Amino acid sequence: MLSFGQDQQVLELYNIRQYLNRTFLTAFGVGLAVIAVAVAVIFYMQRGAHIEPTGKILKVRTLAMDEHSTVAVIDFRVQNASDYGIVVREVTVTLQQPNGQTIDGDAVAETDARRLFQYYPILGEKYNDTLKIRDRIKAHEIMDRMIAVRFDLPQAQVDGRKAFKLVVEDVDGPSGEITETR
Repeated sequence: MLSFGQDQQVLELYNIRQYLNRTFLTAFGVGLAVIAVAVAVIFYMQRGAHIEPTGKILKVRTLAMDEHSTVAVIDFRVQNASDYGIVVREVTVTLQQPNGQTIDGDAVAETDARRLFQYYPILGEKYNDTLKIRDRIKAHEIMDRMIAVRFDLPQAQVDGRKAFKLVVEDVDGPSGEITETR
C-alpha cells in the first residue's frame, strides 16, 4: 500500500503527465494548422503559375540550299499568359509530313540568319529577331520572333508539309507548342 505522501506524489505525476499531453497535443494541432495554412497560401499564390507559352505561326518562307537541304524561316507570335516570366531553355521545330512522319530541324544561329537574309534577298526582309536560348518573355507579354531552321529534305517536301510544330521550353521545365495551321 502507498502512504498518503506517496499517493500525493503519484497524483502530482499523473497531473503533470496530463498537462504535458494536453500541451503537446495543442502544440501539435497548432503546428498542423500552421502547415496547412502555409500550403494553402503557396497553392493560392501558384494558381496563375501555369507557364505554357502559346502563340501562332505568322509566316513561313523556304529556301533550297541544295537539292537535299532546305532552310525554313518561320515568323511567329509567342504569348506568355501567366503571371510569371519565362526564360527560354530551348526552341525546337519539327516538320510533320503528310504521311504523319515527323522530322526535327536544326536551328540556325542569329548571326547566320542575318547572313541568310543578306546573301539571299529572295527571302525578303528580316522582320523579327530570333527567339534564342536565355531570351526572356515577361509575364503577359506578346512578342513577334522568328527562327530559321535547316531540314535535310528537298524544298518540295518542306513546302508540301502538313504542318510545322514549334516548341518553346522554359528553363523550369514547362513548354508550349505553337502549331502551324494550313
